[in-house]
Amino acid sequence: MIRLMTPKGSGGRVTRAWQSYRNRFVEPIRLRKGTAFWDANRQVLNRAEKTYGVPAAVITAIIGVETVYGEQTGSFRVMDALYTLGFHHPEPNRPEKSQMFRNQLAALLDLDYRDKVDANAATGSFAGAIGLPQFMPVSIEHYAVDGDNDGHIDLRYSTQDAILSVANYLAKHGWRADTPVFAPVTLPAGAAALVDGGLEPTFTWSQLQSRGATLRPGAQGGNWQTGKELGVIDLRDEIRGSNEYRTATRNFFAITKYNRSYFYAASVADLAHGLAERQRSSGHQVTMPY
Repeated sequence: MIRLMTPKGSGGRVTRAWQSYRNRFVEPIRLRKGTAFWDANRQVLNRAEKTYGVPAAVITAIIGVETVYGEQTGSFRVMDALYTLGFHHPEPNRPEKSQMFRNQLAALLDLDYRDKVDANAATGSFAGAIGLPQFMPVSIEHYAVDGDNDGHIDLRYSTQDAILSVANYLAKHGWRADTPVFAPVTLPAGAAALVDGGLEPTFTWSQLQSRGATLRPGAQGGNWQTGKELGVIDLRDEIRGSNEYRTATRNFFAITKYNRSYFYAASVADLAHGLAERQRSSGHQVTMPY
């Protein structure tokens, strides 16, 4: 795990390639397995959506992006991973990282003490993330849900716990029901000037309109048109020399609380959209993410 966590190269800037990143996750295997996961867990996904307001498509997409529906949860002993990274982190000049992993280790031991998670048996990623949704122990403490009411949090084998936990996490981080991830907006020329790169919405709809944004023909408005609910994001592809600008709502930024990456959040949204389209083509009434 030390080797896996060791920074690559000499600290040079990583090339941003949106299409390459997206293609890793919005692809036939995850679409096929995500459809099967949704079909097999329709009742609990509907329950999660009704309880937390997070569409089944988004929950399913996050689990797909994180672990391909449980296929890639990691085989490292979580206690060992967190101890190693907490006390022998490969970046000694970044003490805050060591402290973060120590805090995660403390959370894991607390969960074990309260009989919520078996710390000795827990396995996960080389960084200590656990289960289908890859929750770190601190996230388990604050956001995990005992969906099957057995008294334990089992994010690896209980799909109910995993699904409800993802929905609760997003809800607690600002998800708004009945709001798309991306607003149906046509941005003006020079949209780059509207991008600030932050992780919170910065514009009201009236502000974007004053800068030349318009509602797409035939599109409907929504609760994102009231208050400071929007941000313009840049999905930059430096390999192809392209920029893709989208108008993100508060729900997009809620996904970035799961992973602080525009590429990650946009890939989750796009996979969710593809999965929802498949459900609709099969005759199911589902909430489209955008």
